[in-house]
Amino acid sequence: MTATDGSDGAEIVVDVPPAPWTGRIDGDGPEHLRWHGAVRPYDASASETGCVLIGFASDEGVRRNLGRVGAAAGPDALRASLASMALAAPLPIEDAGTVAVTDGDLESGQQRLARAVTAAIDSARLPVVLGGGHEVAYGTYLGVAASRPRRTRPRLGILNLDAHFDLRADPVPSSGTPFRQALEAERAAGTPLRYAVLGISEPSNTPALFAAAATHDVHHLLDEDCTPANLTKIDTFLDAFVSAVDLIHLTIDLDVLPAAVAPGVSAPAAYGVPLETIHHVCARITTTGKLIAVDVAELNPSLDVDNRTARTAARLIHTVVTRHIAPTC
Repeated sequence: MTATDGSDGAEIVVDVPPAPWTGRIDGDGPEHLRWHGAVRPYDASASETGCVLIGFASDEGVRRNLGRVGAAAGPDALRASLASMALAAPLPIEDAGTVAVTDGDLESGQQRLARAVTAAIDSARLPVVLGGGHEVAYGTYLGVAASRPRRTRPRLGILNLDAHFDLRADPVPSSGTPFRQALEAERAAGTPLRYAVLGISEPSNTPALFAAAATHDVHHLLDEDCTPANLTKIDTFLDAFVSAVDLIHLTIDLDVLPAAVAPGVSAPAAYGVPLETIHHVCARITTTGKLIAVDVAELNPSLDVDNRTARTAARLIHTVVTRHIAPTC
C-alpha cells in the first residue's frame, strides 16, 4: 500500500495507511492550531515540504534481545500524544502510515522502512520514525545510507541518546545489534561513519561492549557526566561530533531517561539522563543544518504510567520538528 498519490517516484510504501488525526479543538483560527489540525497524509507531489512521520510497529528485536515486548504499539501511542500539542505556527507535517513487522520477519520490515526513509529524504522531507524497539535504528540507517544526499555528503554521523551501546555481536540481529550492523556495513562499503552515544550506563554495558566501542572508535559520555550542570562538557562533545560529519541521524532510545520520567520502556533506567539534558541535545542537533533523519525507540505503552513516557517522547519530537533547520543541497 502506498502513502502518496504523487507521480515523481518518491512513493512511500507502508503496511498500515495513516489514520485521521483527532484531538482537542479550541477554535477554528490559527491561534488554536494543534498537531492534529496540521498533519496531512503524505503526498510526494506537495510543493511545501517539512517532516513526514513513519511508524515502525515492531518489537521483534526486543523479543530477540530477551526484553519485555510491547513496543510495537509505540507508533500509535506517540501519534496520540502528539495530536493535541499546540503549534505556534503552521508547519507542513505529513503522516505516511506505518511499516509493521509480522511473523517475526524483522529483516524484511527493516528493508521496507529503509525504502520509506530514503523516499522521504529524497523528496526533501525530514523522516521522523516512530518506533518500535531500537531495531528501528538499523532500518533508518539503511534508508539514510541509500539517500541522494549521502552520495555527495559521505561523512555520516549517528548520534544515539541511549543507556546502551547496542553493539552486540550476536549472530541474530536484534534491538541490541543495530549500530554494530551499521558500522560493519560502512566498513564493508569503505565509507565513513562516526557513531557517538550520549548517556551510557556503565552497569548496563559489559566490559566486552566497552571493548567493542573502543574497537569501533565510538565516542561516548556516561550518564553520570550528562547532568544539566555539565552542559559545557556536553556541548564540547556535540561540537566535536557535528564538526566531524556532513549528515546526522539522531536516534533516541527512551530508556536513556530516568525511570521516573520514562517508565514505559523495556529496560527502565535506574539513573538515567535528565530530561533537561536530552531536550538540550535534541534542540542543538536539529538546528545544525545537518539532521537528515530521526527515530524514537522503545516506547512500550503497556508499561507506561499516565502516558508519561509517550508525552515526554512527544515533547522531544515536537522540539525537533518545530526547530529543524534542513540541510542545504
